[in-house]
Amino acid sequence: MTGGPAEELVAAGHSWEMADAPWLHHALGLADLAHGVELSDRGILPDRVRGPLLGALLDLAAMPADAVGYDPRHGEPYASRELHLLARIGEDAGWLRAGRTRREAVRTAFRIRVRTQILDLVEAASTLASTLAGQAERHLGTLMPDYTYLQQAQPTTFGHYLLSFADPVLRDAVRLIAEYGHVNAGLAGAGAANGSPILDDREATARALGFDRAITHTRDAMWQTDPFMHVLAAATSLLLTQDKLAEDLEIFASAEFGFVGLAEAYGRPSIAMPHKRNPYALTVIRGSAGIMLGRLTGLTAVIKTPSARSDNLVYLYGELPRALDLTHRATRLTSGVIRTLEADAARMRQALDTGFTQAADLAELLMRRFDTDYRTAHRVVQHAVRHSAALDAQAIAHAAGEVTGNRWQLDDAQLQATLTPEALVGSRTGLGGAAPSAMTPMIERVREQAAELSADAATRRAAVHAAEEAIRARARSLAGR
Repeated sequence: MTGGPAEELVAAGHSWEMADAPWLHHALGLADLAHGVELSDRGILPDRVRGPLLGALLDLAAMPADAVGYDPRHGEPYASRELHLLARIGEDAGWLRAGRTRREAVRTAFRIRVRTQILDLVEAASTLASTLAGQAERHLGTLMPDYTYLQQAQPTTFGHYLLSFADPVLRDAVRLIAEYGHVNAGLAGAGAANGSPILDDREATARALGFDRAITHTRDAMWQTDPFMHVLAAATSLLLTQDKLAEDLEIFASAEFGFVGLAEAYGRPSIAMPHKRNPYALTVIRGSAGIMLGRLTGLTAVIKTPSARSDNLVYLYGELPRALDLTHRATRLTSGVIRTLEADAARMRQALDTGFTQAADLAELLMRRFDTDYRTAHRVVQHAVRHSAALDAQAIAHAAGEVTGNRWQLDDAQLQATLTPEALVGSRTGLGGAAPSAMTPMIERVREQAAELSADAATRRAAVHAAEEAIRARARSLAGR
């Protein structure tokens, strides 16, 4: 090309890419250092070039992004970095192109950036699961109605309700760790499609940068998008779980329910209405989930192209890091909300006492006591609910007479003792139930799995950090610093 890009292309294309430079700057510096070190160690760099080039790369890597001069008029971020090096050391900057395309440089940096964010998110998810387990333990005995379709269903505890969100969070953390294995794979030496003979030990090149392995097929290495789609899907799923919880809590925090109260630091007062304090943190969580749904949809639309098209990834370089950053911040916010959440046990119990959450258990009791099928027992209880103020022995006898023609006689004191919320919750001793004896092992399992995931992320982070530091140390040594 003999002329510069069109103004419209700069505004619509290059400016978009350049906006992603701050997200990739640190990782680009590391990718360039690793490539320069390898060229030197393989004897490709002339002696006179080694020190100046690696010194310039070390200085560039240490600069903040806004000091580099990323300019959309030059094209993508790689071009601005090359111009910076040319100004610093002249045409010797061109040695950095040996054995590597600009796409390879940027996509290596992209993986370096995303792998760290995945680990950040796994640790945040583990913290959220542990926080849910802690509040669940605190509220093992806090009775409340459970709801389906926002209608009272059965008696439960606030602890059992909260813990129901822990496993979905952990499952998404497990999915993220699994996808980390695909993202933390190196593509150095892949070239545009069929690699370069200069970098013939791709496995060693990948491991030098802290990648677990090299991606086997060079063309797949350069153009694959599925790991990033799965990472974004798992992150979106993680936020959707939090969205469900936030939407419930927004209802439970209303004056009509009054079940919970958010700590003051997680709300925001109304400017016009002195009596109002809005649960603003819940709005942020819910809105973040909506944004993530949009980004996931956008990504899947963009990657639906023929193979080997740059638009597969150009729009992903900044969007995925932004999405993971949003998910990380929202997940930390959810942990804070849950950690400081206060429950009003009296209001929850009042709701139980004014409803008919014992109805399903009563139907099962009638089925066993009077040797009838569950459908008939269900109809008897349904009739009693519709026509009586309370589910006592007299109401059941009358309803049974209306439905079956026989008045089923029960001892009212025994019936009421059997159907208290405490008794009903205490009877849920089977796997997954709300009784303390069933809840305690679930809470411990959540804590153990969360700790294991967090430790796994920390181990992987330490391995990556050690590799990155080794690259920097080798570059300093070769540069004579």
